Formats: sequence, C-alpha cells, structure tokens
Amino acid sequence: MSIRIKSTLIELTPALQDYTEKRLKGITKYTEGDCLIEVEIGKSTMHHRNGEVFIAEVNVTTPLGKQYRAVSEKNDLYEAIDDMRAEIIREIKAGKAKNQTLLRRGSQKIKSLIKGV
Repeated sequence: MSIRIKSTLIELTPALQDYTEKRLKGITKYTEGDCLIEVEIGKSTMHHRNGEVFIAEVNVTTPLGKQYRAVSEKNDLYEAIDDMRAEIIREIKAGKAKNQTLLRRGSQKIKSLIKGV
C-alpha cells in the first residue's frame, strides 16, 4: 500500500499526516492486494465569509486497475477526513457487491443453458 498526501492552502504537519495515514490504512482490507491511495487535504478557498471550509479528497487505485474516488467538505478538517474515509469504504463495498452480483447472474445463465441442453 502506498499513500501519497498532498496539502492545499495549509501546512501539512506531522500530526495531520499521521492521522490521515492511520485512518486510511484500514482501506486495504476492502481491496485485493496493494493499492495506491492519493489524498488531498486542505482549505477549499481562502476567502469564506463564515468560518473555514476544509476539503478532503481521496483517489484509490487497486492493483486490478479499478479506481474509486471520494470527496468531503466540512468545517473541521478531521471531520472531513473521517467522512471521506467512510465514503470511500462505502464506494469500494458497493463495487465489490456489484461484481459479485454480476458473477452470480452469469453463473445462473450458464447453469440454465446447460440444463436446456
């Protein structure tokens, strides 16, 4: 697993980098093999009228070439990272379920063809 972290309009502190890595290490149990995880965290813009708005974005590329993406905007950076993690896990699980459903439908079709012969 390879994690690349990029910060936009904020300084990437060691504490922030450790927190992001810790939160994203669990993603590998939902993917097959090593995956490439690219994360971008920071402020969306510098000129908000009411408070700051932080954005967390992740792109996951699996060894099989599938790509998943999740984005979260929150008022707190740590909340945005947590929400982004939940969203990417939901995306990966949905992709797995879709593949399993397609596999089952294909095998049922083959089985019905064999019975018809």
